[in-house]
Amino acid sequence: MKISVIGTGYVGLVTGTCLAETGNEVLCIDINEEKVKQMQKGIVPIYEPHLDVLFDRNIKAQRLKFSTSLEEGIEHGDIIFLALPTPEDEDGSADLSYVLGAAKDIGKLIKEYKVIVDKSTVPVGTADKVTEVIAKETNVDFDVVSNPEFLREGFAVDDFLKPERIVIGSSSERATALMQKLYKPFVRSGNPIIVMDEKSAELTKYAANSFLATKITFMNEIANFCEKVGADVDMVRRGMGTDSRIGKRFLFPGIGYGGSCFPKDVKALHKSGKDSDYTFDILNSVISVNNTQKTILIPKIESYYNNDINGKTFAVWGLAFKPETDDIREAPSIYMMEKLLAGGAKLNVFDPEAMPNIKRKFGDTLNYANNMYDATKDVDALIICTEWSIFRTPDFNKLKKNMNSPVIFDGRNLYDIHEMKGEGFYYNSIGRVTVK
Repeated sequence: MKISVIGTGYVGLVTGTCLAETGNEVLCIDINEEKVKQMQKGIVPIYEPHLDVLFDRNIKAQRLKFSTSLEEGIEHGDIIFLALPTPEDEDGSADLSYVLGAAKDIGKLIKEYKVIVDKSTVPVGTADKVTEVIAKETNVDFDVVSNPEFLREGFAVDDFLKPERIVIGSSSERATALMQKLYKPFVRSGNPIIVMDEKSAELTKYAANSFLATKITFMNEIANFCEKVGADVDMVRRGMGTDSRIGKRFLFPGIGYGGSCFPKDVKALHKSGKDSDYTFDILNSVISVNNTQKTILIPKIESYYNNDINGKTFAVWGLAFKPETDDIREAPSIYMMEKLLAGGAKLNVFDPEAMPNIKRKFGDTLNYANNMYDATKDVDALIICTEWSIFRTPDFNKLKKNMNSPVIFDGRNLYDIHEMKGEGFYYNSIGRVTVK
């Protein structure tokens, strides 16, 4: 099939590359000329495990191509994916200007039947708006489908190639048949393609992300309470997670969620509720608790140093909002570092992938280490913000030799508290007894 993908951000690039992998002819469109030139040379503009292999293979096979011409993209694709940004507006709502702007241009350029697919995360009713905008510009027949993505950064390629489910929001039998044909190679093992109306499909994505964010936030509150009463959140988590009604995933406490999806989607659903005269009280709490959780370690750090961190030097391990990505959007590390810098601290930072993005934001206010151990030289404490695998089994003797004192504040609970006691560290984590 001939597919066009408008927008080569995270979702668009993964979508286009993975669709090319099953033999489709994919043309990706982006207005950024320099980015398109780089992709045409085989350079992947984002970090995502395994994406580079598929990217290179499909470019060489000429199944994956790139252009800045929207007209070329509209002419090429039988199915046209809109994978455009829907950034958070000042009031928390999703900004649809990119999506609706593309829809207007499509209406002016469309010459024959096309299926227009909303792949971006969009509020309920967006498919209707896209349909209305396109219809004002053309008399050509078309259909608009909602097809939300459920890609986890760090696992996006696997998630696309082996999806747990595919959601298609469509009221058109013709469009539904084309979408089912497109996705058939991805569900050979029997995972479902769920067809529903467009509004239900749009809400499904927001509901799923908001529920997961709520689950994370609830566990963070339990962890904070554990510290008050002397319970161990790891034991509580294991006791809860073995209940099949609850499940083991998303029960790990930490310094809050970040990224491009959860923060934005929770706020957007909360705002959509207000717009429809409905209050999501639970989401209001989730937003509030998560904002506090991102800097939950700061009072602990300040208390340890008698409320004076001026002149102290800290190592920060992990800058991305989660491991296996270079994405720093709403990363807890940013909020942590801003607080520490405001208090007069100096920071040595390290992340396997996110350093360039952090440097664009913080400039020379941080010291960027070449590796995880260099970051710990002559520091007063180590602060862990992201649970990269390489941080899980460090050489503790090397750390003690590097550091001014053996002190760790762990926002991701990477280490066993009994092991840390044996290693001779002061170890402060989330929802567990502090090792002194």
